[in-house]
Amino acid sequence: MLVEDEEGLRRLVEELLAVDRYALDTEFHRERTYWPRLALVQVAWQPPGAQRPRVALVDPLAVSPEPLAKVLTGGGLMVAHAASQDLQVLQRACRALPVHLLDTQVAAGFLGYGSASLASLVDRFLQVRLAKGDRLTDWSRRPLSPSQVSYAASDVAHLLALADEISAGLAGRGRLAWAEEECAVMLRRPIGPADPAQAWWKLRDNRHFQGVSRGIAQEVAAWRELRARELDLPPRMVLPDLALLSIAHSPPSSITELYEVRGMEPRHLRGGVGAEVMEAVARGRSLPPGRLEVAQGEQVTKELRPAVALASAWVAQLGRDEELDASLLATRSDIVDFLSGRAGARLAEGWRAELVGAPLRRLTDGQASLAFDGRGRLVLEDRPARAPGH
Repeated sequence: MLVEDEEGLRRLVEELLAVDRYALDTEFHRERTYWPRLALVQVAWQPPGAQRPRVALVDPLAVSPEPLAKVLTGGGLMVAHAASQDLQVLQRACRALPVHLLDTQVAAGFLGYGSASLASLVDRFLQVRLAKGDRLTDWSRRPLSPSQVSYAASDVAHLLALADEISAGLAGRGRLAWAEEECAVMLRRPIGPADPAQAWWKLRDNRHFQGVSRGIAQEVAAWRELRARELDLPPRMVLPDLALLSIAHSPPSSITELYEVRGMEPRHLRGGVGAEVMEAVARGRSLPPGRLEVAQGEQVTKELRPAVALASAWVAQLGRDEELDASLLATRSDIVDFLSGRAGARLAEGWRAELVGAPLRRLTDGQASLAFDGRGRLVLEDRPARAPGH
């Protein structure tokens, strides 16, 4: 079913409100824009008593998708795959997020499938081969081709059955609550662009910046990010990365020198933009150390760095032993937060506290050590108590 008018969307919303769960996916494009532009919404649901799910494709270029907000904020469970970008798109297009979410990629991670594609999971759990689509297809072009319609429908047609299989596997291993908790955390995270002051973290080799170059990189990248949002352009079209890196490494002292920066073209500095860039450079030169936004991984004392490296190696081994995606157990930032004693550290709460946090605390307190077991596995072992004074 292709929904291209308000009446069709109204009927779809009524049907979705009558079921307790639905599958949803979005297609969007942002190659020449800052904000993702919704091009298609795919929905699947199983009416009571039906043998197979129904699928609808909503054309947001023909009808406003905002009425879907009633479904998102209703009592139903939204099933999606790799939902982070879908959530950002839905927030902007519908001004709402789902109240309940099951992300099949996240959930499968608790069974050991790290960042698995939808196609691989459908093949593994349902023995169904999804047709390969052109991932570079332009979803904003109309009319949609038959192959595009077929591919878009297949993205959601198997999601409900896949969720059932993954949930059954999680329940059998006592991990269903873990996956549900992680999906709930996804909905509580900030949706949308990051802090502009952190945009410089995305620059290649940003850790190689030293001294005043770091402040300049932060301020010029923040200016670029805000201007890109205002103009709805990709940041690279406002100012190329090469030009930004050149400015940070060899700061120009005048607009004349700015024009000579490597990677800079005159079109990038039209309309008074050059003056704005130089103002950002000046702010970066005088940026107080306390206002420099440093990536979390750098906020580790020299004393803790060996512990972070050891803990990361052990977490990777634990993930293999438990058949669980190691990135769900603990990221490097999680380890840094925990070992630094930061409030709200994920490894100090919930299931992670028992599985990861408590053993790591024993390791850093000297009550345990890491060793190889002779078969290539890294194991955490209790250390014998030392006599006083030793």
